[in-house]
Amino acid sequence: MNFDVELPGTPDTPEESEAQKLRMAQALQRERARHGLSLSEAAKRAGVSKSTLSQLEAGTGNPSVETMWALATSYGVQLAQLLDPPRGRISLVRLENLPQLPSSTASYSAALLSAGQTGQRRDVYLISAEPGLARESNPHTTGTVEHIVLASGRARAVCDGEEAVLEPGDFLTFAGDVEHSFEALEPGTRAVYVIDS
Repeated sequence: MNFDVELPGTPDTPEESEAQKLRMAQALQRERARHGLSLSEAAKRAGVSKSTLSQLEAGTGNPSVETMWALATSYGVQLAQLLDPPRGRISLVRLENLPQLPSSTASYSAALLSAGQTGQRRDVYLISAEPGLARESNPHTTGTVEHIVLASGRARAVCDGEEAVLEPGDFLTFAGDVEHSFEALEPGTRAVYVIDS
């Protein structure tokens, strides 16, 4: 089950990139308004700078996956709710059009494939990672469970001190409400990540 593909760092065209930024900006504005927070209060609550949040809400920033996770957590929503474009009855997601959220601490990026529908809390991501530092994740909401299917490369997942090394085709389930990490052990490591909460 190896996929010989190269993931782009940005959507196919500048227009698609701008549309993605605009959707994120609108979602961030909507969630901040829903909580009745000022820009300063929302930034402080998420642990990000006010200028970063201001740029993201204006659609001019380039967020890291860590920044978007922090904002989603502070607003009490799934990351997918801040990223997911509107979908019709049938939705085809082309690999070359997937906007990537890079990590600021590791050679790792996440691309949203599918967000859980209303009443569902299941989001699906495509992860692309290279050897280097592990992507460390703070505990998510109590009861969160994560699933990984490794598509290519090799990876190490650590959950609350327990470690598993994954080979292509391996499937791993672990608690997402404790500290956990994902580390690529070979170049071109890709995985499908499913988060249930």
